[in-house]
Amino acid sequence: MTRIAHILAAAVGACLFTGAAQAACQVEYKAKQDNPLKLFHDVTTVDAPCDSVERALRSQLSERGLTLLKVLSKRET
Repeated sequence: MTRIAHILAAAVGACLFTGAAQAACQVEYKAKQDNPLKLFHDVTTVDAPCDSVERALRSQLSERGLTLLKVLSKRET
């Protein structure tokens, strides 16, 4: 019985560790598109830790032709 408990505890620990490594961040931001000028205020989820989310968000937005103006809020998901 204790062997099953140890295996179960190890499995739960592995799941928690994996979830922390794949942390994502929900970001509220303002962005713009030039020519013609369009302004955006949106919330998106970025697959990066919140302390380094700005670089990942800039890359994600640039693929859509947008320029990040300001990060308004961040929340780990």
